Amino acid sequence: MLDGLRQFIADIVTPSADQERAFDDTGYRLAATALLVHVVSLDGEPTAVEKRKLHSLIESSFKLDPGTADRLIASATRVEGEAVDLYHFTSVIMRSVDEEGRRRIIEMMWELVYADGQVSEFEDNVVWRAADLLAVSSRDRIELKHLVAERQSVASTGSAKSADAAL
Repeated sequence: MLDGLRQFIADIVTPSADQERAFDDTGYRLAATALLVHVVSLDGEPTAVEKRKLHSLIESSFKLDPGTADRLIASATRVEGEAVDLYHFTSVIMRSVDEEGRRRIIEMMWELVYADGQVSEFEDNVVWRAADLLAVSSRDRIELKHLVAERQSVASTGSAKSADAAL
């Protein structure tokens, strides 16, 4: 047990090579993806819809092919599971991403929150905390929330109309 504690302290003081590589030149992508993985995991096991939305966001936002996106999501899932707070990820993003990019990350978080059609208090709170750590104003965070909710509503209405037309 004492050896385990020593190793834990040693890992904190002197990160291993794996931990240092975790945030290399694409570190902001890994950090942003870890935030997104955190969002889809808040209400339990991510649904198929949430997983598809996550993959779609990662592929389109970072212009990645499906295989590279899969590897990024797998890495992000691993580091997200090891993280104790959001600061680990948001600090990397703050060093690497401009204001517009940080707003886009918050928008992506909202897109994942709305992917299953409902917003939980926990999801809302995590996006609020992440936005605060990313220096995205409350006004911008709420504006992005409403923008995504409106898009989701229009998409749902369009899907319902298409289904009605098929009948």
